[in-house]
Amino acid sequence: MDVKSRHHLRSDEIDDLAASLADRLGVDLDGDDYERVEFTDVDREVVLVDGDPLVASFDGDRFLTVRGANAHPPDGHVVTVDAGAISFVSDGANVMRPGIVEATDDIAPGDLVVVVEEQHGKALAVGRAETDGDDMTGDSGKVVDTLHHVGDDLYEFRV
Repeated sequence: MDVKSRHHLRSDEIDDLAASLADRLGVDLDGDDYERVEFTDVDREVVLVDGDPLVASFDGDRFLTVRGANAHPPDGHVVTVDAGAISFVSDGANVMRPGIVEATDDIAPGDLVVVVEEQHGKALAVGRAETDGDDMTGDSGKVVDTLHHVGDDLYEFRV
């Protein structure tokens, strides 16, 4: 990911971002320095909070990165997977119903979600839900389209 530009966010942009993440996920980033980073080779921007890539755009919608979700665990929009799904999700596989142990009921189709593992609650991926949270457990079918995961270019991004 080649950096095209870096700009500090205005205070109203910071307020909008903070309010959006607080409303949807129940998180408070509480940073001192917010910078938007744009890239030449990918259609995504990242928001650095005190130098860490904690927020990124996913199809134009700003949401926590895996690093952001591990630093500030969300209360909502969370899908929890069992130990058997960890290696698949960490490698970027989509999330299938048999691996899900629970999902928060605030999830609707099209929502961005954080995928966490059940034992320690560590974030593994960010994806887009394909069904409601209360319909995610079951025997078969893909329910989360993975957009970002542990070990991908966004996860490895450093300034």
